[in-house]
Amino acid sequence: MSVTAAKGFTAAGIAAGIKAPLANGSGGNPDLALVVNNGPRLAAAGVFTSNRVKAAPVVWSEQVLKGGRVSAVILNSGGANACTGPLGFQDTHATAEKVAEVLDGHSAGEVAVASTGLIGIRLPMDKLLPGVEQAAAELSEHGGEKAAIAIKTTDSVHKTSQVTVGVPPAAAGGTPTRPEAGGGWTVGGMAKGAGMLAPGLATMLVVLTTDADLPAADLDTALRAATRTTFDRVDSDGCMSTNDTVLLLASGASGVVPEAAVFAEAVRTVCDDLARQLIGDAEGASKDIRIEVVGAASEDDAVEVGRSIARNNLLKCAIHGEDPNWGRVLSAIGTTSAVFEPDQLNVAINDVWVCKNGSVGEDRDLVDMRYREVRITADLAAGTESAVIWANDLTADYVHENSAYSS
Repeated sequence: MSVTAAKGFTAAGIAAGIKAPLANGSGGNPDLALVVNNGPRLAAAGVFTSNRVKAAPVVWSEQVLKGGRVSAVILNSGGANACTGPLGFQDTHATAEKVAEVLDGHSAGEVAVASTGLIGIRLPMDKLLPGVEQAAAELSEHGGEKAAIAIKTTDSVHKTSQVTVGVPPAAAGGTPTRPEAGGGWTVGGMAKGAGMLAPGLATMLVVLTTDADLPAADLDTALRAATRTTFDRVDSDGCMSTNDTVLLLASGASGVVPEAAVFAEAVRTVCDDLARQLIGDAEGASKDIRIEVVGAASEDDAVEVGRSIARNNLLKCAIHGEDPNWGRVLSAIGTTSAVFEPDQLNVAINDVWVCKNGSVGEDRDLVDMRYREVRITADLAAGTESAVIWANDLTADYVHENSAYSS
C-alpha cells in the first residue's frame, strides 16, 4: 500500500541524521522521505493548516500548489521548521532546489516541502541536503512503506492506505497489485500524526497519490470535499498544528479518466481510513470516541456540537475512567450556538440512551465501556442534519508525552 501503490510514483525513506539515532543502537532513525511523480501528468492539489502561524514549508508549498503541478515532495521529521524566520524559509527553498538538482529535469518551483517536529529550531541543513541525494539514489516503486516510516514523530506506527478501482483484488494474503495501463486506477496514501490533531483543513502530514488521469482542478475539488468530512473532523486534543499539509498528486499513468463522483469517493475512502488511523494512534489514548450528532438544524450546528463534545476535557477524563457521565455531554452542548431546546436533548453512550428529553434516561450502569471504541450519540431534536467527529480520551500517558520532554 502507500504512496507507490499507484503507477507512476517512486519513493524512498532514509535516515539522514536529522533525528537522534535509535535508542536501541540498531542504527539511524528514519527522518527523510522523498516521493516523486514520474508522470506523464504532474497535476496536484493541496490543503493546509488554517493556523495563522504557518511553518516555512507550508508557506512555500502553498505557493507551489498555485501552479497546480508537483513533480516531487520532500518531507522530513525531526524538526518543524516553524517560527524560524527568513532563514528558515531559505532552508525550505534550498531543500527544494536540492531536490530539483538531484532529480533530472525537475524544477524547484514544482517541489513541495513538508516538515514535522519541534517548533522553533532550524533544520540541520548539513545533514538534510546530503540526505536528499541519498533518498534520490534509493527511489523505488516499492519505497512507499519506508517513506511512511520516515515521517513519524511520536507516532507508534506508520499509516498507509490504498483503494484500487476496476481491478480484481489480490488473492487473499497476497500483495496488492499495481494496475496495468488501460485497466483500473488507484488512490494510495501515507500519513503521520499522533498529537496536535485538530480541525484546520488538514491534520498533520498526508501525501496522496493516484494514477488516474485528471487535471489539478478536479483533484482540488475531490480533495477539499474529502478533507472536509475526514481530516477536518478529527479532533484529538484541540491543538492545531503550524505544519498541517495534505497533498494529492496525479500521474495519469493508468490512462483512465474516472467519473468525478467515483474518484471523489475513492479519495474520501483513503482519507477516512488515514484519519481513523491518526485517532487510533493519538498520544497516550486508550479509547477512540465516535461522536455522532443527529437531529441538528444544520450541518454546521452538528459539527460545532460534535467539536465541543470532543474538546471537553472533563468528558475525555470520564471516558478514560469508563464513566458514562452524560451530564458532561450536555454541558458541552450548552456552550455552543447550535439550535436546540435543553429539555429536548437526548444522549446515548454505546447505544444506551442515558439522557432523554434533557433528563435522566436509561440506567447508566447498562453502558459497557470496556472496549476501545466508545460511541456517543447526541440528538438535538432540532432538524435532520448530522455529523460525525472522532476524538480520544485524556490519559496520564498523554500528559507525560507532552510534559516530560519536548514533543
